[in-house]
Amino acid sequence: MSPWLDMRMFPLEHVLTQLEEQTHRRFIKTHLPLDGLRFDQRVKYVYVGRDTRDVFMSWWNHYRSFTEGALLSFNTAPGRVGPELPPCPDDIHDYWRTFMTRGWFDGEKEGYPAQSPLHHAQSWWDYRHLTNILFVHYADLLTDFQAEAQRIANFPEIEVPEEVWPTIIRKCTLSEMRAAAPHERLEQLLKGGAEAFFYKGTNNRWKEVLSADELALYDAAAQRVLTPDCRRWLENGKSALC
Repeated sequence: MSPWLDMRMFPLEHVLTQLEEQTHRRFIKTHLPLDGLRFDQRVKYVYVGRDTRDVFMSWWNHYRSFTEGALLSFNTAPGRVGPELPPCPDDIHDYWRTFMTRGWFDGEKEGYPAQSPLHHAQSWWDYRHLTNILFVHYADLLTDFQAEAQRIANFPEIEVPEEVWPTIIRKCTLSEMRAAAPHERLEQLLKGGAEAFFYKGTNNRWKEVLSADELALYDAAAQRVLTPDCRRWLENGKSALC
């Protein structure tokens, strides 16, 4: 539902057509850090953050589920910049070490073969004082979805009737999103289709996977890239700011 302008595997003309056809208040999504966007004071930005260790577990699931067709689409996208996206490694521990010690873009030292999730968060956090940026944390969405959804609705001054909230909450569950997903497209993209795309939706799975030595790689990267307040928020959500 959200046109994704920086997803290069879809023809830009098609994505722009989606945007032009929106009859409601327009919204788009992006995976870009703030220093990769043309910032506009007339636009309201909702930034959703998540603990980098949870991001890794989610990304690992996506990466290892990509079909051969998806990799081909990524790597043959017109005007592709940089090397091809390699297949996902077989071992999550080997990949974690690569993910936390190797960058894909100039100036980044983790996140391979995607962008640095740490730099991404810090780039937005540095401008949290701007009134047209709203910070939302995934952990807070899990803890009290309606309160966070209400906060998101208030930001662009969208009035939601009280009787509509039960439907909104239900339609934002994993089971409902799986049922409403574009199944044919997701099956072309991921082995497992919608079940792989909407996988677990939980946090802290990394605690059962990564060792203390492996987590030390994250700690070193976080100390290098994140300010202390950004790190507290990224790991804990709004409870860290109380």
